[in-house]
Amino acid sequence: MLLFKRKGLLLASACCVILLLLTPTQGDSNSEQSYKIAQPLELTPKLSLQLKLHAFLLWSSVGFLMPIGVLLIRASSNVKSAKSVKLLFYCHIGSQIVAVVLATAGAVLSISNFENAFNNTHQRIGLALYGFIWLQPLIGFLRPDRGMRFRSAWYLTHWLLGIGICVVGVANVYVGLHTYEERTGRSARLWTVLLTVEVAAMAFVYLFQDRWSYVVRQAEAALGDEQSEGSTMYPANDHKEVIVVP
Repeated sequence: MLLFKRKGLLLASACCVILLLLTPTQGDSNSEQSYKIAQPLELTPKLSLQLKLHAFLLWSSVGFLMPIGVLLIRASSNVKSAKSVKLLFYCHIGSQIVAVVLATAGAVLSISNFENAFNNTHQRIGLALYGFIWLQPLIGFLRPDRGMRFRSAWYLTHWLLGIGICVVGVANVYVGLHTYEERTGRSARLWTVLLTVEVAAMAFVYLFQDRWSYVVRQAEAALGDEQSEGSTMYPANDHKEVIVVP
């Protein structure tokens, strides 16, 4: 019970931090607005390709592979086969490694080709996100064995950081799409809608996983009740009752 209370407290704290990051101050808002008005982004074919590649790399990393990794490791808790658990665990590790590589490629692309004044929300969140993305696998490799003293603290840290990276990463993708619209005057409504559909689907699966084991247990219990009700009693020759299951 204490563990779940700590989870809730940490998650609430993370949400507050995320909201603070995503809510610019008045001074920041004015500076961003003046910056956008003074220097509108002129898209060349090369810059347009770089922006699309940057968006794809970051979406595929923090917007797809990292959430998929979270769903995979959560699914392993509802699997009884040791082989399946091992497979899901290695798929989790593989998806996170690829996600880190893609995020690193996106960071290199943005640092080497884009303006890096860090005077807008998207760039500031992205800079902090890169650091946490590299910190997360390091924490994962330092996992204590089960039963050790710091296992619970490690689990909470790893879980909270993973969820936080996914939430902040997806939020920053939204911010990036909004910034793209403002700086270029081009619509990104279609990509925003598609991203929203994907996020909603993953959130549904994430929440449903908590109840999947309960659903399975209830189905097994109902099947057992049906089998017991279908059994028939027949008298034997020695006047004892035996159960014959059809």
